[in-house]
Amino acid sequence: MGNTDTTYVLFHTQGCHLCDIAQALIEQTGASYSLIDICDDPALAQQYGMTIPVFSNGQQALNWPFDLVQLHTFLGSKD
Repeated sequence: MGNTDTTYVLFHTQGCHLCDIAQALIEQTGASYSLIDICDDPALAQQYGMTIPVFSNGQQALNWPFDLVQLHTFLGSKD
């Protein structure tokens, strides 16, 4: 699904129930993605601390809240 050259990342942290919901939605799309815990990097914690979960393709970000329809649209988009 989506551009196969695109790398997707879900910015999250442990214990974030919204992040768990976002991850479950992403799993439903079949998209390949990486998880990055913002608590492992102070700069990411500063940038995303109050906005996680954030799903990114490196060019654009899909900020929570999002649903399955929005995810499919995001995954189908190119930068």
